[in-house]
Amino acid sequence: MSDQPILAAQGVAIDYHRRRAGTTLTAIEDVNLDVFEGEFVSIVGPSGCGKTTLLKAVDGQLSPSRGQLLLSGRPVAEVRRERAMVFQESLLFPWFTVERNVAYGLECQGVALADAKRRSAKYLELVGLGSFRTHYPHELSGGMQQRANLARALSVDPRLLLMDEPFSALDAQTRELMQQELLRIWEEAKRTVLFVTHQINEAIYLSDRVVVMSGRPGRIVKDISIELPRPRALDVKRTPAFQRYEDEVWHLIEAQVRSNFLESGAPDV
Repeated sequence: MSDQPILAAQGVAIDYHRRRAGTTLTAIEDVNLDVFEGEFVSIVGPSGCGKTTLLKAVDGQLSPSRGQLLLSGRPVAEVRRERAMVFQESLLFPWFTVERNVAYGLECQGVALADAKRRSAKYLELVGLGSFRTHYPHELSGGMQQRANLARALSVDPRLLLMDEPFSALDAQTRELMQQELLRIWEEAKRTVLFVTHQINEAIYLSDRVVVMSGRPGRIVKDISIELPRPRALDVKRTPAFQRYEDEVWHLIEAQVRSNFLESGAPDV
């Protein structure tokens, strides 16, 4: 692993100016975070703490109000091909086959369709959809659609893969299997991943580090290294070591939720 981070957030704050109300809402404040090449880092925290806001800023969709975001030492200024985002919904085009959907990102970069299909074929195989390339999205399960979405993101060869609760719409069993699949794909594709989730055990299972954020304005409360051996089977979630991490993260988030609840003027419970 390089000594220099691929991603560096330095004192990052993001404000939203609400014109009608004439007020400013600070979503995140003084966020400092380094992510290194090949790492899998997850962000967790209370609802509304700015996890997705931070992810959008890293993607170039939002600009910091204060501080800076650096990718490989250069300021993040706009959406670029070196980053790829995977959203909660698969966002596949229903009129395209799986193959064409996966190739679409390359087409947007000016790659000819035939070459785009050829280059994306290995990612279809990587996510286990090689035999489904001529199917349409409605013919796939939810988990398969998200695998196709992941293949599309990987096909543009990003240095940094950004994932915003990609499994939240799946049933519990499919979500568990997709977590295992994602680890397999990550280990084979050798990408750096910044992953946002509300599910604590998902973050611990997947990650090298779990970053816990406070309530709004979101700040980093703790950056926890997950010292669980890889590769990880799903049954690692039932081990005492895993449960200790889960308790630690939960207590940090619980403290933030309780603090925000009391500050809002609600009675203690």
